[in-house]
Amino acid sequence: MKKLFIIAAVSLLAQGISAQTIDRSHKPKPGPAPIITIGDPVIYKLSNGITVLVVENHKLPKVSASYSIDAGPITEGAKAGVVSLMGNMLNEGTTTKTKAQFDEAVDQLGADVSASANGGSASALTRYFPQAFALMSESIRKPAFPAESFEKLKSQTITGLKSSEKSAKAISARVVNALAYGKNHPMGEFETETSLNAITLADVKTAYQKYITPSRGYLTFVGDIKPEAAKALAEKAFGDWKGTALSLPVLTKVANPAKTEVDVINVSNAVQSEITVMNLIDLPMSNPDYFPVLLANQILGGGSESRLFNNLREKHGFTYGAYSSTGSGRFQSKFSANAAVRNEKVDSAVVEFLNEINTIRTTKVTADELQNAKNLFNGSFALGLENPARTAAFASNILINGLPKDFYRTYLQKVNAVTTDDILRVAKKYYNHDNTRIVIVGKGEAFIPGLLRANFIPKVFDNYANPVKPLDVTLSPPPPVPAQIISNYIKAIGGAEAIKKITSLQQTGEMEIQGQKLTVNIKNMAPNLSSMEMLMGGQTAVKQVYNGKTGYSMQMGQKAELTGDDLAEKKDDKGYGSQLYYATDGTKIESAGTAKVGTADAFKLNITSPSGKKKTEYYDTKSGLLLKEESTSTKGTVEVSQSTEYSNYKKVGDVLFPFNLAQSVSTAQGSQEFSIVIKDIKVNPQLKAEDFN
Repeated sequence: MKKLFIIAAVSLLAQGISAQTIDRSHKPKPGPAPIITIGDPVIYKLSNGITVLVVENHKLPKVSASYSIDAGPITEGAKAGVVSLMGNMLNEGTTTKTKAQFDEAVDQLGADVSASANGGSASALTRYFPQAFALMSESIRKPAFPAESFEKLKSQTITGLKSSEKSAKAISARVVNALAYGKNHPMGEFETETSLNAITLADVKTAYQKYITPSRGYLTFVGDIKPEAAKALAEKAFGDWKGTALSLPVLTKVANPAKTEVDVINVSNAVQSEITVMNLIDLPMSNPDYFPVLLANQILGGGSESRLFNNLREKHGFTYGAYSSTGSGRFQSKFSANAAVRNEKVDSAVVEFLNEINTIRTTKVTADELQNAKNLFNGSFALGLENPARTAAFASNILINGLPKDFYRTYLQKVNAVTTDDILRVAKKYYNHDNTRIVIVGKGEAFIPGLLRANFIPKVFDNYANPVKPLDVTLSPPPPVPAQIISNYIKAIGGAEAIKKITSLQQTGEMEIQGQKLTVNIKNMAPNLSSMEMLMGGQTAVKQVYNGKTGYSMQMGQKAELTGDDLAEKKDDKGYGSQLYYATDGTKIESAGTAKVGTADAFKLNITSPSGKKKTEYYDTKSGLLLKEESTSTKGTVEVSQSTEYSNYKKVGDVLFPFNLAQSVSTAQGSQEFSIVIKDIKVNPQLKAEDFN
């Protein structure tokens, strides 16, 4: 007992001393930057110019190798896409093996082997690495370029472009650089269906001869291999290789706008708008500003703790995330800040982007902000050193960028030496405010009025960065009052009396989606019973039914009751010509000006149903007919935007009906389009309530 008492007393005493010496109300002061020990790789030079770098690491019985060609930015011109297509063709078989035989040889080794327009890579267990490395060399040096593979890859690339034609994200990825650098600059040009169709197999072979070469080549080995063995493999695989001599291109500097420019690309089906605020910069890695810029970007928009993220997401709820990035290197690069923002909040988000950029340019960041950014770099850099490939990448970066040999050994010392004054200086130098470029890709009609109110005068471009002449809106007559537009539509399709005589309706049509043909049967019965069924090969694929009180939807045998927006929409629906009841059932109608639907001018009306569901309707200014409907709803946590365009009106009995319906359904992940062609319409067929169970 006495011994236990003494141990307890000593323990309490130690705790008391500790409590007196540690002040937990303050964060511990950061220590000095850790000393980084990075071994130099063994470097060889082959007679044909290839630089070989070897990083030994014998912890695992595995070796990786990569060959990269430092060609710099390549200008492709009218045949943009040829270099990428050429790179893909390197994986389509060699002069001694078909693609299937080559892939089987790789699989038998349990290896990873690939090639691209930049070079190639191989990774395998040590015992199988020489064979895997030989396969990589063969794919680079002896491609077969089979014609059938060329046609397949070209077709797949064109199909990929077509599938993203109406994706705001894909369009933004294309036009941002095109507008920043110019479409004829290697950093600004992009693939189009026209440029891809112009490419021939001969063009691919010419690009191969020009750009796949030992000149300016870097061959890196990492893993369980001795330098002498790596050198022997390199000599055997590449030592006798001859090729075109490459030199880095000299690019003309591109100027930023003289004053802030807002460039708009209208994507009418976009659920969100892609905003990019950017300017071009020159920041070689050898520049002393490199390290302050890294930290400035981290504070401004480097992650979820950054100012942009906290402002646009946490404070205002405009977006799921807002970020920035700052390029560097031997060629002109760009600073950019970006976010995907709800259409109606674009103007406000642009103002906040500019406010945050201006603040970091004019006011010192806090000591805590700077220290947090430094801590992140200290941790991530040290963690990255656990990957031996990082050491090899460091070595090639030093060679390519002309950096001092101790660049990465002193990396953290330079990071931790940055001051708040340094951040202010580089932010003002590299982040433009009064002469920046703002690119917005989204539903222009939803945000352009707000931009104008905020004193931004947007320039309009198409999906391929071509300037579009703005409409002369001053010549457009003011639209009639909403009630008159609805009245004109009722008259246009046959008049109120003819519509009221429709007590039931049956429509049969056809549609095609993802190459599959479906039969569509639509039934309606007064007051608001409805049924829609899609059949594939005679079997029900999709069905939705509403009996006036309840309903369900069924897809591929999975049945779900209608709830929320879907049920409310069915309750509000009064069948064809429901506009007849807008004036009496509590529907609210607001004029939203005019818009284009295809080539037609249309009056735009915002409609709010009695249940509160919102949609937008577009009526032809000449014929009065309904041309388009748009609505947005929430399915779970996903926001879905849907539009339907109506055309080919024909008379059935005393009433006009559209026989062509083009539908588009979009989410933040993408969009899908399909058309329904109505083949037959029966007015007042003998339907029964049982048809809607």
